[in-house]
Amino acid sequence: MKKLFGVIGDPIAHSMSPAMHNDLFELYGIHAVYLPFHVSKGNLEAAVKGLKALGVSGFNVTIPHKTEIIPHLDKVDPLARAIGAVNTVKNENGLLVGYNTDGPGFVKGLEYLAADLGSRSALIIGAGGASRAIYFAMAQSGIGKIDLYNRTDEKAKELVSSCPYEVESKVIDKETAEKSLADYQLVIQTTSIGMVPDTESLPLLPENLKQNTIVSDIIYNPLQTKFLKEAAKRGAAVQNGVGMFVFQGALAFEIWTGIFPDIERMEANVLRNLGG
Repeated sequence: MKKLFGVIGDPIAHSMSPAMHNDLFELYGIHAVYLPFHVSKGNLEAAVKGLKALGVSGFNVTIPHKTEIIPHLDKVDPLARAIGAVNTVKNENGLLVGYNTDGPGFVKGLEYLAADLGSRSALIIGAGGASRAIYFAMAQSGIGKIDLYNRTDEKAKELVSSCPYEVESKVIDKETAEKSLADYQLVIQTTSIGMVPDTESLPLLPENLKQNTIVSDIIYNPLQTKFLKEAAKRGAAVQNGVGMFVFQGALAFEIWTGIFPDIERMEANVLRNLGG
């Protein structure tokens, strides 16, 4: 009998995860199938119980369930608990264990561009759920300094104060962030600014970016936001949101199977689905 994997969310029809993971199961000769499950907010508890009763081997969790699923799991990994969000669940001997591979996936993707992350200082734009996962994972990885800019200072300050990992940080305003861009070797854009259809918007003016700065934007629709295009013009090394999506999926696959999969194959698969 095939092992069952899947992804739960609302909406779910757009998910690229089934194509990505089913291709990997075929590649590695794993007798399994990965399916999308549409689960509305009111049905989350019943859906988790149903998946457990079916003996699901593992599943991903996407919006709007990443936080709400935590009370319905048997165990939660410490990083996921600290972030307050789970995107990957593994059935471990009948117990559903929750993990967060969003932040670690982002960090692993960065390591493909720069091996010496610990010596670099970073600016994160935004203080939402994605920012929280990235900030906590980067702090856990030992990066030296992470500053935050968010339109609402209070939300950024709460994020910094709630992080259980020691890291030098301060919350700065937009003017300070724009003036001090040259002080950062990493600039990470985590908001929806620049996403389709509002593709001409910028989260910050990038004039003061210095050459060879790594600039990452977690958006992948469009594949190259205006922020990334402007950064590239100034000699930055740019990375779009495909990297984070692929690496979080790779880490989930590794949790389920013990195999860290072919990243290049996964990225090509995602780009085909995006039409890029």
